[in-house]
Amino acid sequence: MTGSSSVVVRVPATSANLGPGYDTLGLALDLYDEVEVALSDDGVTVEVEGQGAGEVDPGEGHLIVKTMRATFDRMGVPQPSGVTLRCRNRIPHARGLGSSSAAICAGILAARALAPALSGTAGGISDDDVFALATELEGHPDNVAPCLAGGLTIAWSERSGTPRMVKLPLHEDVRPVVLIPPFRSSTKEARGLLPKEVPHSDAAVNAGRAALLVAALTRMPEPGLLLAATEDRLHQDYRAPAMPQTADLVRRLRTAGVPAVVSGAGPTVLVFSTSDTEDLIAPEVGTDWLIQPLNVHLQGAGVQFPETR
Repeated sequence: MTGSSSVVVRVPATSANLGPGYDTLGLALDLYDEVEVALSDDGVTVEVEGQGAGEVDPGEGHLIVKTMRATFDRMGVPQPSGVTLRCRNRIPHARGLGSSSAAICAGILAARALAPALSGTAGGISDDDVFALATELEGHPDNVAPCLAGGLTIAWSERSGTPRMVKLPLHEDVRPVVLIPPFRSSTKEARGLLPKEVPHSDAAVNAGRAALLVAALTRMPEPGLLLAATEDRLHQDYRAPAMPQTADLVRRLRTAGVPAVVSGAGPTVLVFSTSDTEDLIAPEVGTDWLIQPLNVHLQGAGVQFPETR
């Protein structure tokens, strides 16, 4: 048998859409889940500390376990009789910060790292295959792309269905701030509110704003440019009935001149803070929401073997 029988995977939170970049733009944030995974002969055991403790499935139904099983099958690797997970979760669940994408990426990377211990060979799947499988399991690439690659990403699918991504440098003067509410939302419910068709004029506005947002995030931001660049007409207003408090906060912040958007499917709000707007955030938020400034995570998901930690 070759390879280690345990591995530690660290995966960052992500914010997707960023306003006009629906299902395309994503950003990795310095907020992590850390998962220690060990092969076992005693079935499946899941221990969770932090977010999701006492809520998530403690066995085969856990998303990381299911993802590992799917990855072993994809690689043609024999399934282990059991695994032990020790999860230290910091990414809030059902808040629009990519907790499910983080779990999926963690499961795939853990399975790839542990495969040699099960198959006796050093084979595996490529980084492109990891991204493709993560996109397949998640259903869209905008969160898994920054989770895997780090930084600011643009993700899309070829006509063949193959997902692609590019990573861009975020300008250092742009500082992400997440505003996390005490309530949750459902991505499935939020997607269910979207119409099958939108006016051509709204699609044109979003295409222009998405292009402008890439320019605004990657160069020295001009006053007011980020506010214009984060305008959206494709998804946020349609989803507002599912999260009225989020919609109201976004409206009030934008009226005050703050470039605020719904993070992913919500209900967290993402703000691109600059020196011109940082003092305008707190007065609009109130005391119920957690205001959390975060750095951009540049490296993406990482894998370590216990002896290298």
